[in-house]
Amino acid sequence: MKTLTVSVVTPDGPVLEDRFEMVSCRAENGELGILPGHIPLVAPLTISSVRLKRENNTEQLAVNGGFLEVRPDKVTILAQTAEKPSEIDVQRAKEAKERAQRRLQSKQDDIDFKRAELALKRAINRLDVSH
Repeated sequence: MKTLTVSVVTPDGPVLEDRFEMVSCRAENGELGILPGHIPLVAPLTISSVRLKRENNTEQLAVNGGFLEVRPDKVTILAQTAEKPSEIDVQRAKEAKERAQRRLQSKQDDIDFKRAELALKRAINRLDVSH
């Protein structure tokens, strides 16, 4: 089966470099499935999981936004953060989720709702990928 090189990089450095048969991720315009030979593409990513398929295995990464660049034989993901399930601190993610939910439910005027909403999305994404 044909494969493509997948490289995931954050400001802290490389997270993953390996070969996979398929990459699935969520761009701002919708879900993308990338196979070897895909047309060149650049797309902004949302807070979501990136699914990497090889043979009968699927690996996931929790990605906090960024960009996806596709070439026929390579996919590069430049992300704000990217975490493998084994790297996710589940307790910290649960606490962040609860904090964000409290902020969103509060009626205070000084709460930055957009920021709290993004924090909630990041925490839920991390918890989803960690399972």
